[in-house]
Amino acid sequence: MNKLFVWCLSIFATFAVLAAGLPARAQNAPLPTVVLIATGGTIAMKYDAEKKGPVPAISGEDLVATVPDIAKVAKIEVENISNVPSAHMDPPRWLELEKAVSAALAKPAVAGVIVSHGTDTLEETAYFLDLAVKSDKPVVLIGAQRSASESDFDGPRNLLNAARICVAPEAKNKGAMLVMNGQINAAREVTKTHTSDVETFKSGDFGFLGVADEDRVVFSRAPLRRQHVAVKQDALPRVDIVTTYGGSDDTQIKAATAAGAKGIVLEALGWGNVNPGTYEAVKAAIAKGVAVAVSTRVYNGRVLPHYGYVGGGKTLQDAGAVFCDNLSPQKARLLLMLALQYTQKTPELQAYFDK
Repeated sequence: MNKLFVWCLSIFATFAVLAAGLPARAQNAPLPTVVLIATGGTIAMKYDAEKKGPVPAISGEDLVATVPDIAKVAKIEVENISNVPSAHMDPPRWLELEKAVSAALAKPAVAGVIVSHGTDTLEETAYFLDLAVKSDKPVVLIGAQRSASESDFDGPRNLLNAARICVAPEAKNKGAMLVMNGQINAAREVTKTHTSDVETFKSGDFGFLGVADEDRVVFSRAPLRRQHVAVKQDALPRVDIVTTYGGSDDTQIKAATAAGAKGIVLEALGWGNVNPGTYEAVKAAIAKGVAVAVSTRVYNGRVLPHYGYVGGGKTLQDAGAVFCDNLSPQKARLLLMLALQYTQKTPELQAYFDK
């Protein structure tokens, strides 16, 4: 009877854990370790009465303390490397973050890494880590649309879900993922689509990788278009984004070239087209050794060298520009910065964007 009672208790405990959305594990098995690397953002902010708005205020440890149930999922180790708004993120901070993430993942006991971050540039940081970090372990990026001072602060739920994903066996070999509102997005595809809604991050034509449901983490697909481009310099080459619009001219391209840009990403129109003045500026920049990559201001679809009129995509390709496939301008910039460490030759650069 005693054995039956113990067995029943064990079964009940297993179902209770599953019902709470927490992973079941072998009795007395040690919890996996997950490293939280805190960088700042709204998820680390509280309202400041003097400044009349949210400001950086809480640490990674403070954030973990808001989620008592996370102790049932994993042993959380915290590393605070900054506490800045995501508008302050830049290449030096990305390089520092890549080193911290890679070092954490290299530890055998670590199952995965969570990066807490502001949402404004979260998709850029996610894609940079997806490119630069080489590991089969998951890297899960989270943020919050509401600060810790608000009653419906979304940070704790996002943190708990990130930990659950880090310890899920199915999360391996999926690279960097952006997880908010229970939705798992691939770093290459995700973008912020709403200024304030908690369901702001979407993956366009491709959809979510999966979801963190109440009972378990469910993956429906894997990201196939991934590549590793290692950081090999202490500072990345300067790459600027130049926007185009009706009536735009050569001003931005000339300014970027004069500022020392090694590469320029064109936020072109449609399939990858510009007006004649911009086209002439592109030719002049390429003649000076500046790499030019063509992206688009359109949210979905690939750029292609289709049109043959002056400034059309075919004429840009003939001038020596590379095409960024379906990468947004901000993500194309990251790939170009990393690729320029290795080559400035157009065919070789194009190969990076074709992968």
